[in-house]
Amino acid sequence: MSDRDRALPPMEGSVAVGTVRAIIAGHGDFASGLISAIDAITGRGNLFLAISGRGHSAASLEELLRSAIERTGVRVVFTDLHAGSCTMAARRVLRDRHDVLFVAGANLPMLLDFAMSSEGEPLEAARHAIERGRAAISSVGGAGPGSGGDRA
Repeated sequence: MSDRDRALPPMEGSVAVGTVRAIIAGHGDFASGLISAIDAITGRGNLFLAISGRGHSAASLEELLRSAIERTGVRVVFTDLHAGSCTMAARRVLRDRHDVLFVAGANLPMLLDFAMSSEGEPLEAARHAIERGRAAISSVGGAGPGSGGDRA
């Protein structure tokens, strides 16, 4: 096993190219937490590979993402924050990987839509999922004294 493969996060079982449809990368346990939720809801958590930025320098995170993309053949990378370390690493990887779609600001409805997509092409499924993720954001309440929302 090369140092490059050793740096990849552990994956359960053998993962063939094409089995993993997307990478989720983020701070702490963000990615593994989302994958756990996706698996609990849909049973399709195996479509994703989790990458945590924890303990990685900018250079090692970039190499980890690059290696994971090459090893799995994925063409979609979801990250948590627009200016986070995983996002910055993904942007550096994508400078020479124009075949990969990068999506910052991932949320659970977006990833559920991607996991359940009947689209055969991951890029199209991701584009649809982005719209679902945007549409899933809402707010309720917030009216209190002095807010103007407590009128009778």
